[in-house]
Amino acid sequence: MKQIYPDLWQTRAEHPFQGLTTHAYLLVRDAGNILFYSSGQPEEHEHIQELGGITHQYLSHRDEAGPALADIKRLFGCKLCCHWLEEETVRKVTPVDCIFDKREVRLSNIEVIPTPGHTNGSVCFLVRSAHEKTYLFSGDTVYLNNGAWDTFVMERAGGSKFDLKNSLMLLHDLEPEVVLSSASVGPVPFKEVSAEEWQSDMDNVLRAMSE
Repeated sequence: MKQIYPDLWQTRAEHPFQGLTTHAYLLVRDAGNILFYSSGQPEEHEHIQELGGITHQYLSHRDEAGPALADIKRLFGCKLCCHWLEEETVRKVTPVDCIFDKREVRLSNIEVIPTPGHTNGSVCFLVRSAHEKTYLFSGDTVYLNNGAWDTFVMERAGGSKFDLKNSLMLLHDLEPEVVLSSASVGPVPFKEVSAEEWQSDMDNVLRAMSE
């Protein structure tokens, strides 16, 4: 694992498909560590254990539902959390402990923001860190494609272009300082942004969707 901010660690890259890279992110907190997305690497699980384990694992959408979920739950005794529309897929791997169905704040500083479009149950998480950074875990609602933000609609998983446009307009008005997608193409897995850069980036993505 690599420490990228005082309270945030990035797992080593995994490559589920050619050209696609995934990472999970461990948020270290006094109130209990949280794993965003998922990692199937036992060596990373050992490192997570050394950093205090995890109390919750938050999934952004069903593509993160792999065999590692059961291993992580068994190793750490953590609660697995996802949107209710993703639960059916996720619980085929291991039981789900908590579900989301609306925009709300959980665990004092984790804002759950449903962002349907990539899949119908996609969720982003906005975290106001105690170390003066605001992280946006964007899942695959927007992901980095060779350093630029991109989107993809999974119609077979309930995704829709209409919903995705609405979700991007919602994200447009947030003011993240670091945006971390669950999957990426190319060498850049996350990106620091100013409020102006982020709004401009979302405008560009929305414009490309309308072409």
